[in-house]
Amino acid sequence: MASEKTDIQATIDSEENVLRKHVEFFDRNNDGVIYPWETFQGFRAIGSGIVLSSVAALFINMGLSGKTRPGKKLPNLLFPIEIQNINMAKHGSDSGVYDSHGRFVTAKFEEIFRKHARTNKDGLTSEELDEFVKGNREPKDYGGWIGGLSEWKILYYLAKDKDGLLKKETIRSVYDGSLFQKMAEEQKIKSAKKKKHTDK
Repeated sequence: MASEKTDIQATIDSEENVLRKHVEFFDRNNDGVIYPWETFQGFRAIGSGIVLSSVAALFINMGLSGKTRPGKKLPNLLFPIEIQNINMAKHGSDSGVYDSHGRFVTAKFEEIFRKHARTNKDGLTSEELDEFVKGNREPKDYGGWIGGLSEWKILYYLAKDKDGLLKKETIRSVYDGSLFQKMAEEQKIKSAKKKKHTDK
């Protein structure tokens, strides 16, 4: 048992809470709290439409707010997500790539592709992604099923390449949050080009 624990510990990249970095992009004013309108702004910044951004903001904040506010019995109708407690918001039926402390577990990440990436070892097709999400399901964990499916479907919709592949490097970058910043920069460039073309 002790050696098994050591093996798992050895697969963790660092003591860093990478899950926190994953969500910090959506804290638009950097105050440690994410409100629904900030989630909306974050989704818009990475290229999501108004409808998807609105639904995502409500779904995410309503689902995670209470979990990140331990000890507070009454719900806050502004549905804030407290980033310092984001590891408490981990849902069931997930990949296990984040451990209970929000750290990145390399072995679990590599396992995704070893088990499911048959078409291309460096990415997942839509069908392989569905298989992966279904494979994570725990019995009767309906909330976890919905959470996992929603997260991965949105990611696939926003970040798949021109061949319909969700690349390994893209998935890796979503875990540490760097993908969101990259997508936001790409959207700024697109907007600038569009404006320049319109102004001609």
